[in-house]
Amino acid sequence: MKSPMISSDTLALDLSALVGFGTNSLNRLSEKRDDAAFIASLRHAQTARTFLIARDMPLVRVTSGTVPQPLFTFAAAKDIGIARETVLLGQSADGPVFAVLLDPESIEASAPTEGQPTLFCVPGRTDVAVRDLRSLATEALLSHDLVGQLGQAKSILHWHAKHRFCSACGTPSLPAQAGWRRDCPACGTSHFPRTDPVVIMLATHGDRCLLGRQPRFPAGMYSALAGFLEPGETMEAAVRREILEESGIRIGKVTYLASQPWPFPASLMMGCHAEALTTDITVDDVELEDARWFSRAEARAMLQGTHADGLSAPKPVAIAHHILKAWVEQG
Repeated sequence: MKSPMISSDTLALDLSALVGFGTNSLNRLSEKRDDAAFIASLRHAQTARTFLIARDMPLVRVTSGTVPQPLFTFAAAKDIGIARETVLLGQSADGPVFAVLLDPESIEASAPTEGQPTLFCVPGRTDVAVRDLRSLATEALLSHDLVGQLGQAKSILHWHAKHRFCSACGTPSLPAQAGWRRDCPACGTSHFPRTDPVVIMLATHGDRCLLGRQPRFPAGMYSALAGFLEPGETMEAAVRREILEESGIRIGKVTYLASQPWPFPASLMMGCHAEALTTDITVDDVELEDARWFSRAEARAMLQGTHADGLSAPKPVAIAHHILKAWVEQG
């Protein structure tokens, strides 16, 4: 079955499309991935463009005072570094869109200043920058749709980088199906990209909601609880188990709200609301630094950045923001 491009009007009706990485209008051309001649014609089309990923970070074209541009021609990509993998992402209204995984040596790390993160650059190129995808998405300089495509590119290329050998026999595997499969030439096993399902949920009790914080969060930020879905487990069961494990709260009814592709590295966040049956909190200090109940008024202030104690909620790039906002707006 063909996968046509979806109009922005249709996506606007879907809450999942409002989250970061949630919009991607590419026609993925999945029915054409085995047609090598067709894929080659797309790659050599004058309108073909590609995202570049190196060391799990996207590269962007930069000039003074302009918005960073993450799409490159294949000729420009060749000048930057050696391509390890090339994947067809799909067809946009402007032409074919690919993703290229560059050799890690294409970029280099600078010596970090004390207390500052390591910075990466393309040697000899001031017109190309290496950016963290979270930062690009949070800054909201790129279109929502382009951010979604970048998320697709990062996830599929991360899979290629981490699954270069057959898990059945250990032989180096080869890319197939326009980059959406890897085949083992020795034992014939086919390997497909993986997506890790994660439940992220807001437990509520009357006019209060349960939020927690991890030590890695920015100071003062609280968020919805979350955890990976385990084999043989329903989404609802995972919501109940994770909240019980992390906070000691027992959950009754679970309602699905929206989902978010989260390319760090390749998760699908399934957002839910959950009705709490109990209110006494026992914090799992291995997972959380703190967990507490917040009133609807407090949650609204956290979303707006006006909380009296300086507490905050996740930014709109994260589905946790939209889960909390949906509940706040119910009151």
